[in-house]
Parts: sequence; C-alpha cells; structure tokens
Amino acid sequence: MATVAVNDANFDAEVRQSDVPVVVDFWAEWCGPCKTIGPALEELSDEYQGRVKIVKVNVDENPNSPAQLGVRGIPALFLFKDGEIVSNRAGAAPKAALKGWIDESI
Repeated sequence: MATVAVNDANFDAEVRQSDVPVVVDFWAEWCGPCKTIGPALEELSDEYQGRVKIVKVNVDENPNSPAQLGVRGIPALFLFKDGEIVSNRAGAAPKAALKGWIDESI
C-alpha cells in the first residue's frame, strides 16, 4: 500500500478517525530531506500494510493542518493512535530509525 496524500479538508477523516495508527509526514516539494525519507516511507507503508497507515501532507498546499500542530520545520513526522498524537519527530532519518520509532510508538 502506497502512502496516502492527505489535505486539510480530509485530515480528520484520514488521520484522527482512522482505525489504525497513522504516521503523518509533513513535507514540501522543495525540501531535500523530505525527498530523502520519501522512499523509506513508501517501503514502510508496504511493510505495515493493514497495521499502520502512512500519509503525506504537503505543507505548501495545506497550511492549516501543520499550523494547528505547531509544525515549524520539515520533514516533521507525527504518529497518531486513536485520534491522538502519541509521538513526533523532526528531520530526516534512515529507514531503520523510522521503523524503530514507529515500532516503539504503536
């Protein structure tokens, strides 16, 4: 399962009301580190299929969701479980580190 593009209009439905934990990647097209972790998140999306949903929010096109969460820099990753933030991290990281973060958070 590939990552899902989420926008301000469907953020609550896709993230806060999800039946499974959700990793939200706040990113932008011009962000080099965001592009670095993109492939790892796609792979993790396949590995966690049915157990964790990984979504991407373009901060340039959707400024409200990141503003509500206080996102100041990207990439910013938030993990939601049962509609609540359980963990967050900023900056790029290798796939193994991202996987470890998700595993300890869910």
